[in-house]
Amino acid sequence: MTTTSSPQIDLGERTVGEVMRLGVVTCAPDTPLSAVARLMSAYRIHCVVVGGLSEDVLGTRLVWGVVSDLDLARAVASGQEATAGQVAATEPVTASPYDSLANVARVMAEHEVAHLVVIDGKDAEPMGMISTLDLARAVAGAA
Repeated sequence: MTTTSSPQIDLGERTVGEVMRLGVVTCAPDTPLSAVARLMSAYRIHCVVVGGLSEDVLGTRLVWGVVSDLDLARAVASGQEATAGQVAATEPVTASPYDSLANVARVMAEHEVAHLVVIDGKDAEPMGMISTLDLARAVAGAA
């Protein structure tokens, strides 16, 4: 009796830093969601980083969050006017540029998110993004 199994996707030793998109599009907490939507449309992106939501206990580092396309859709569906700061998730799911793509895929699936904010380990500030599309390009061998 022979058994067949599904072939495994091999991402090898590829890391986030190899396929991520450097840079983030940001806005202030008081930015209307219509302006966030314009940023998403103009840059063809699925999320915007919101800076300055609050200060940490020392008052030195601004806390940031993320407004995703799904957050935007939820706000539109609710029918109420809102700002980026009101909608932003202040616990965004993050990755390091040194994380493996296999680990990133697990984290995305576990948290049910389509993108991760890539942070610089030195100051924990956003330095880029990695999305399911970036992951798909790597799986397809195009990245």
